[in-house]
Amino acid sequence: MLEKFKKAASYIQGRTDLQPTVGIILGTGLGGLVNEIEIVHEIAYEDIPHFPVSTVKGHSGKLIFGNLGGKSVVAMQGRFHYYEGYSLQEVTFPVRVMKFLGIEKLFVSNASGGVNEAFEIGEIMILNDHIDLFPGNPLIGKNYDELGPRFPDMSEPYSHEMINKALDIASNHNIKVAQGIYAGLTGPTLETPAEYQYVYSIGADAVGMSTVPEVIVARHMDIPCFAISIITDLGVPGKIQKVTHQEVIEVAAKQEPKMTLIMKELISSI
Repeated sequence: MLEKFKKAASYIQGRTDLQPTVGIILGTGLGGLVNEIEIVHEIAYEDIPHFPVSTVKGHSGKLIFGNLGGKSVVAMQGRFHYYEGYSLQEVTFPVRVMKFLGIEKLFVSNASGGVNEAFEIGEIMILNDHIDLFPGNPLIGKNYDELGPRFPDMSEPYSHEMINKALDIASNHNIKVAQGIYAGLTGPTLETPAEYQYVYSIGADAVGMSTVPEVIVARHMDIPCFAISIITDLGVPGKIQKVTHQEVIEVAAKQEPKMTLIMKELISSI
């Protein structure tokens, strides 16, 4: 697997001279950030050796290289999910490749269902921790010491420093944000009322189908992470309603400018 990471990175380096220090996963609610990037190169996933290809509507499939907030960045426009049939190692493959490209920090966004009674639809939540409920772990299998330790520490999955900076940025722009714990499940089904109640009972504030595997792999490689989520539906008793993927996208689109502003200024500040 190590050779696959290196082969993919080598191919990419042969297509662009830009050396990114920041990696971005443009998940739900952050697609508009690409419009803020001064794009230098774009590479389709399908052209990169060993790269998966996204099958989800609304998730494009290319790496974008450019400049944002005075930083050289590589952004994934379209991410991979366990529910698409990929292994957790495949889901996190791009994060490994980003490390070989030189990134020093990782930024992630997602959409989630809120289980905290204080949350409302459209709320922006900065992740300060997570609960891994995926059936496995992307680090299971042979460990490569070149990437990280066999038993990596996870006491700070999300950078306290970047969280505090993001909170200051939001406050300066009068943007309401919350902090919370994100529970990662497989999907593709949205949760039942009992499942919502379960994740809340074990300490989660929101639940979604991504982010956790990528952050685990990034932290294994000692890359500080920042993640932000839009609460697109509620799993709170008395507030649970049927929801479609289209509705999730529509809610996220309304809050996208605020998330984009926070992320852009945060990247500029690091």
